[in-house]
Amino acid sequence: MFNPSQEEVRRFFCGVHAKARAGQILDALETLASEWLKQHPEYDPDLADADAAVARVYDGSGGASNPFLHLSMHLSISEQCSIDQPRGIRQAVELLAARRNSLHDAHHEAMECLGQMLWESQRAGRPPDGDAYVACVQRRATKD
Repeated sequence: MFNPSQEEVRRFFCGVHAKARAGQILDALETLASEWLKQHPEYDPDLADADAAVARVYDGSGGASNPFLHLSMHLSISEQCSIDQPRGIRQAVELLAARRNSLHDAHHEAMECLGQMLWESQRAGRPPDGDAYVACVQRRATKD
């Protein structure tokens, strides 16, 4: 399993940002990442300088979110949907996207479920519960 370091993740997104801005050819993962970058122009300043991005501490102070965590979650959910793992996530996200009329908004809601699942897993010291994650997304897709 691919397990990049924090620095590698930040340099990846900064590199994609730079390549996309320069009109360079992107590989498949970079293309997917670039599409999510386009959805978040507010992160452009964070992505413009890789060395500064690596050095910066994103601790939530001042209401600032971590753009690299956010973008990584978009990529994770995209990958989960592409292989339907955990089983049912593709359908749940597609249903939520149709309900919200926005894949982007659906991802943001799925992120809340993903974050909750990971927090509960870490708190309890047990493996992540994919079924609970999918059920959370499904609930959001079917509630009024």
